[in-house]
Amino acid sequence: MEWARKDERVEKGCRKQPRKRKGLTGGGWRSKVRGMTLRERVEWASRIAFLIFILASAAFLSAITAMRIAIHGRETTMPNLVGKDVGEASRALRSKGLILRVADRVYSDVPINQVLRQTPPPGMLMKVSQQAHVVLSLGQRELQIPPLEGNSLRASRIELLRAGLQVGEVSSVNLPEIATDTVLEQNPKPGKGAATPRVDMLVSAGQKEKSYVMPYFIGLNETEAEHRLDVATLHRKINYVSAPQWPHGTVIDQTPLAGTRIGASTEVDLTIAN
Repeated sequence: MEWARKDERVEKGCRKQPRKRKGLTGGGWRSKVRGMTLRERVEWASRIAFLIFILASAAFLSAITAMRIAIHGRETTMPNLVGKDVGEASRALRSKGLILRVADRVYSDVPINQVLRQTPPPGMLMKVSQQAHVVLSLGQRELQIPPLEGNSLRASRIELLRAGLQVGEVSSVNLPEIATDTVLEQNPKPGKGAATPRVDMLVSAGQKEKSYVMPYFIGLNETEAEHRLDVATLHRKINYVSAPQWPHGTVIDQTPLAGTRIGASTEVDLTIAN
């Protein structure tokens, strides 16, 4: 009998329905929300919204931090390349993840293939794989000086400009037997090996012009002043003005002033009282 009652209790226990677990299942949330007052529902919605905001903010800040780390991790400092050989400059850039690009080549006193200028300048922050532009030296230029002696000064200027050279100091000397502006000597001489692109020239100034010392004409009458100018073969220009305080036909002003050294081609202005 005792064993029979135990089996009966065991059988009844097996037929019992399992109790439902308490949890926040979909039905549980809905029933819980339905059982809330309006104020409790608002507070519950506020807590949920605040939780979502916190999670979203944390995700955003994490993304920003990761981007900053990634960006700064791919930056490097531009090295100083000026004065280095092109091979050495290229190796210095490759060690920092940068690329060398030759922007130009120019003649200079610096040995060939050395860096003269660079862009960007040293010390600037660069992103990895960016390019650095450099200007390289072609070394000293072998200047070819053209022959100028015997040419006119104008023709010599044109010849120098065509050759990429410069007109240096131009001196002159009076030589009556040689035409004016004829090149007598040049420095450097024609040929290669010149150290400077400037070419100095000595030209003929032709026959030396006669010079005079301007006499004092003020107070002379017009006829006497003109006679003196004719003797000196000087050109003159006569101006007449009304000056009652002066005798009629008297020189009252002159240009150039007395005592000035003038050439034979100088024009003399006389002002005559009318």
